[in-house]
Amino acid sequence: MGAMREEESKRVIAKASESFIRGHLSRRDFLKVCAAAGLGFSLHGLQSLGAPRRAEARLLPDPSAQEGPTEEVKKWLREVGGQFKGKTIRVVSEATPPSRAIDELTKSEFMPLTGINVEWELLPLEQVLFKISVDAAGGLGHNDVYYQDQAWVARFINDTVDPRELWVSKPDLAFPNYNPDDLLKPLVDHIATYKGRWGGLVCDIPIYIMMYRKDIFEELGLKVPTTMTEYMDVIKAINEAKAPTTYGTVGQWKSGHYSLECDWTCWLWSHGGSVFNPEGKCVVNDEAGLKGLEYMLELGKYMPSGVTTWDWSGQAEAVAQGLAGIYICWGEFFPMYDTPEKSKVVGLMEAADCPKEDALRKPEECGFEEWPGISHQGGSVYGLSRYSREPDATWVFLQWATSSDVQTRAAIMGGGASPVRQSTFDDPRVKDKAIVAPGTTRHFAVTERAIKERMGTEPHLPAWSTIANNIFAVELGKLTTGQYKSPKEAADVMAKLADEEVGIYL
Repeated sequence: MGAMREEESKRVIAKASESFIRGHLSRRDFLKVCAAAGLGFSLHGLQSLGAPRRAEARLLPDPSAQEGPTEEVKKWLREVGGQFKGKTIRVVSEATPPSRAIDELTKSEFMPLTGINVEWELLPLEQVLFKISVDAAGGLGHNDVYYQDQAWVARFINDTVDPRELWVSKPDLAFPNYNPDDLLKPLVDHIATYKGRWGGLVCDIPIYIMMYRKDIFEELGLKVPTTMTEYMDVIKAINEAKAPTTYGTVGQWKSGHYSLECDWTCWLWSHGGSVFNPEGKCVVNDEAGLKGLEYMLELGKYMPSGVTTWDWSGQAEAVAQGLAGIYICWGEFFPMYDTPEKSKVVGLMEAADCPKEDALRKPEECGFEEWPGISHQGGSVYGLSRYSREPDATWVFLQWATSSDVQTRAAIMGGGASPVRQSTFDDPRVKDKAIVAPGTTRHFAVTERAIKERMGTEPHLPAWSTIANNIFAVELGKLTTGQYKSPKEAADVMAKLADEEVGIYL
C-alpha cells in the first residue's frame, strides 16, 4: 500500500472518527483506518474507545489554588492579553485532571483579566481526534488549540506552530519568565518533539511507579524491593501470609484491552527486551522477550481471579479495597488511596521507585524511537493550530495555561494531575500537599525520579495502534486465559502478526 498524501490521510481519519462516534464503524475497523492513514495511538491511547482512560478528573477545592497570579502576571494579562479583549478562542481536549483544573482557572482568572472568551470542550479522546482531524484536513481554524496524544504529534506536526518560533517572532507577547527550560526535558523530547520540531507544549504525564502497603510490610518484616527478584519474592510472601483477603499483587489484564499491553511492556523492558530491533523486526519472542513474558505470568499466580476482567481503573479500585499488597502502575491513581469515600487503605499506601531492571536494552538497539524503561509513560501536549483565526490571543492563552504557577495550581486542584515542570515539583504549595488527604502529592517525588531516570516509551510508528490494541492485547489475553500452550507460542504469533502489520503500513 502506497503512503497516503498528508491531506488525504487527515480527511480519512476525520471521516472514520465521525463514523465511529455515530456507531457506524467498529473499534477494530476504526483503529485499522487510522493506522493505514498514518496515525498511531501509543500510551494511554484509544485503548477503550468511548470509555474513561485516566484517573478520575475530580477537582478539589483548595485555598492555595485560589490565591491567584502575581501582580506581574495580572498586569501582563490585562495589558498584553487585554489587547485581544472580545476575541474568542476555542480549545478542544480530553477531560484529564489538569485540563479540567485549567479550564476552571480560565473561567475564574484568565477570562476576567484579559476579556478574551475561551470556549473549552472537554471530550472523550476519540471525539478530540475527530475535531482536530476535521479542522486540520480543511485548514478550517474552528479550533485554536489542538490537544494531542503523544502519538499524534508527528501526524499533526505541520498543522501546529512550533512554540519556539513564537518566542522569537513575537517577543511583545512573551509571558513573563515563562522559562521553557523548566519543562522537564525527557517529556519535551519524548512527547512534544518530532524530528526536531515541537508540536506543542507538554501538559501532562501519567507514568508507572511502585505502590505498596506499608502496614503489611511492617507486619511481615518486608523490605521495599529494589530488584526484580526481590519484587517477586515480596509478592509471594504477602500472598502466602494474606491471601485471599489480600493478594500479593494485581494486574490490568483485561483481555483485548490496551491496559494488558501496557502491563506486559513493563516486564518486557525490565528483562532486557524490546518490541522491535533497529531493522524494524518484532523481537518480542527473543530470549529477553520470553523472560519478561514468563515473569508476567508468574506474577499472575499471586493475583485475584478477577484480574483478567480489570483495566487500570479496575486494578486501582481493587487496591483501594485492600486486595493487594504491592503493584507497579500509573501513579496518578495514588491519590485515590488517600480519599476516604473511595478507599479502605487511607494512609496505608506508600510510593517507591520501581525495582531496577534485570537488564535494559539500549534505545539504539530498538526501532521506531522505542525507549525501554520500567516506568512506562504516557502524555499529551497543547498545540497552537496553524489555522487559528486568533493566533495571537491563543498564544497568550497557551503561555498562561502552561506557565509554572498555573500548572502548579492545576496539579493541586486536579487531585492526581501530573506535573510537567521542575518548578511544580519544587513548589512549596505542592510539597505542603504531601500529606494523607484527598489530592495528596505524597507520590510526586517518586514520579519526578521516574520521569528523569526510569521512563519507558513505546514505539512510534503508524501501525502501532493496530499492533498494540488488535494484536498484542488480543494475543496476550488469549495467553492469560489459557488459550495458548506456552508463552513461546503466543510470542511467536505476536511477532509474526506484528511484522505483517508493519509491512502493510510502512
